[in-house]
Amino acid sequence: MAQRPPREVAELGRPETPEETAARKAENSRLHRQRQTVLNLVLALGASLLVVLVIVLIVPRSDTALERDVDVAPIAEQAQVAIDDQLAVPELPEGWRTNAAELRTSQVDEVIAWYVGYLTPSDEYIGMYQGFEANPTWVAGLLARTLATGTTTIDGVEWTVYDNRDTGDDVGNAEYGLTTEAGDSTFVLLGTGTPEEFETLATALTPTIDALR
Repeated sequence: MAQRPPREVAELGRPETPEETAARKAENSRLHRQRQTVLNLVLALGASLLVVLVIVLIVPRSDTALERDVDVAPIAEQAQVAIDDQLAVPELPEGWRTNAAELRTSQVDEVIAWYVGYLTPSDEYIGMYQGFEANPTWVAGLLARTLATGTTTIDGVEWTVYDNRDTGDDVGNAEYGLTTEAGDSTFVLLGTGTPEEFETLATALTPTIDALR
């Protein structure tokens, strides 16, 4: 059988040398492996996206917001062991819900406070803080360092009002607030509820406030 003549390369205008042939084949092999690697990556990515899509489709979802409904009384009973002042457990009308109840300690000044988070009938938020031996810095921190806008008397108790609903500043949840003191307790109500809802909560706190005076 006649030996095949060396392959002539147009770019060179002559047959390629054995070294050039070996280099060309090595380069072709490298490019092939590179293309295979890219293809494998694309296929792996596609498979991962497919798995995510399947999970999203099969996991049941609900449009209903997850809201805890906490029973405050037993939590307060357990927490009362560590606190001398009577903990406030206001009795509120139907439509109010509670999503948290716990003792909290401020990291700034170590003030201990009894906290209860409420969801109002209008689906707004009001947080109740009962701080023990609290200081003005603690109160100011809760109310986003806003200034008092007046006072009001609710069920015989005088409260300081912080109405920040029309401010352009970022006050977080402190859109509206009420504060008062009784004994060693400082009560702070803050949130996004209506003034009428704040008044309802403040009225429910009156028995505790009277007992602490």
